[in-house]
Amino acid sequence: MEQRIIIQGGNVLCGRVEVSGAKNAALPIMAASLLTDGPCDITNVPDLVDIRTFSTLLQRLGVSVMGREADKLCLQAQTLSSCEAPYELVKTMRASVLVLGPLVARYGQARVSLPGGCAIGVRPIDQHLMGMRALGADIELDNGYVRARARRLRGAHIRFKAPTVTGTENLMMAAALADGRSRLYPAAREPEIVALAEVLNQMGGKVRGAGTDTIDIEGVAALQPFQYAIIPDRIEAGTFAVAAAITGGQVEVAGCRPEHLTAVVQLLRQAGAQVEAADRSLHVARQQPLRALNFATAPYPGVPTDMQAQMMALLALARGTSSIHETVFENRLMHVAELRRMGARINVRRNVATVEGEPGLCGADVMATDLRASACLVIAGLAAQGRTVISQVYHLDRGYEQIEAKLAALGAQIWRQG
Repeated sequence: MEQRIIIQGGNVLCGRVEVSGAKNAALPIMAASLLTDGPCDITNVPDLVDIRTFSTLLQRLGVSVMGREADKLCLQAQTLSSCEAPYELVKTMRASVLVLGPLVARYGQARVSLPGGCAIGVRPIDQHLMGMRALGADIELDNGYVRARARRLRGAHIRFKAPTVTGTENLMMAAALADGRSRLYPAAREPEIVALAEVLNQMGGKVRGAGTDTIDIEGVAALQPFQYAIIPDRIEAGTFAVAAAITGGQVEVAGCRPEHLTAVVQLLRQAGAQVEAADRSLHVARQQPLRALNFATAPYPGVPTDMQAQMMALLALARGTSSIHETVFENRLMHVAELRRMGARINVRRNVATVEGEPGLCGADVMATDLRASACLVIAGLAAQGRTVISQVYHLDRGYEQIEAKLAALGAQIWRQG
């Protein structure tokens, strides 16, 4: 029986919720273990489907995956049995392409299936392949697979068409073991990029400029094992902050880094929420009515595309007319149809959604279409009157650790069935 999440809406959220480690930081750092033969210890690893899928992929390559207890992993790529990332694993998770750079850099070859993941738009890996070619790899496309070979990668100046997070990460790892110096521009600036750079430097790499649009890397002959605690998940933190605001609650979002959430905090304040930032937490409350606002998604430090759907649910209850321009992915408004089933008044023209605020939403049977759309429907269900039943919740398990348990601890009536 397919699992569903059921929400009896209308409860105000109050209390404290702890944010898990960031999946989008953990995955490239797990891939970095391929760059060395020693044991790499990673803590604050979230227990998510994507983490388990990536662990399985590493095991298929011959990596020893040990100590999956609580939030810890120990990875050791002493000797690999394969340099192939097969379709049956890669099709479910686009981040699997992150093994491409490390495999070619250390082992001289890789065969990686073209990736899958959420159906939120075309996300080609042409920038990854352009960069690998610039570093000296021979690239072939063969029946849905990328074949890459290089005796030894060499440093290069790589200019992206636009910032790409996984492309920047893949080429950072490849360049770390290349001969000579590399420059990536315009590089992605996300906190997850900075975390990977910290890991590579701890391994003995020479990476400068992470967090800016220009990253310089001087290749080294070999890299050492590392120990690293995964940074908090800024999207999970933002999701709980929106949940507090939409229900008119008072929630401490603990264990996050407010400096990673500046754009989201600004939006919440404009919408009428009170948000106070502490050293490692956000305090979110709301007493006044929600206000309409306009925003566009953008690469970091702009409003994350991964928070667009959650903010749309919030603005469906705001006074006035809001405008949301999705600039990152061309097909990331599929949740609109489901929000309409709950009474939201939203019109879409190309990649712009116009939201006419309503005084209330009503519970309904809805279907999640991707990871963040799932979170959007949960948030809408928390504020809706009546019962909301969300199907295809396997998307949620890819990116949110025990979300229904965390929300229930804040006072939500939410449970899983099936």
